[in-house]
Amino acid sequence: MVGGGFLAGRGIVDLRPSLSPFPRPLAGAPLIDTGSYRWIRHPIYAGLVLVALGWGVATASPPAIIGASLLFLLFDGKARREEAWLIAAHPRYVEYRRRTTRLIPWIY
Repeated sequence: MVGGGFLAGRGIVDLRPSLSPFPRPLAGAPLIDTGSYRWIRHPIYAGLVLVALGWGVATASPPAIIGASLLFLLFDGKARREEAWLIAAHPRYVEYRRRTTRLIPWIY
């Protein structure tokens, strides 16, 4: 849970100039590909899933683990939509996407 919280927090700090509560990128905001974004395209989403999964494991709660799995699916879908907007806003995003993973470093 601590690692997930750190990852999400670091993602927020790294994204600061482009941070928005909405998935559509801010007009004119730079593409962030440094810090936690160097390794993973959606560290905030990944961190929140890790927190939820950690809670499910720590409490030995099957419903919480299932909830974390559903949260992963939700954020994966949201990330896919967000990436379509990011490709339209940032031509470099296609190359960035080739060298990073979406939610799980070096895996997915």
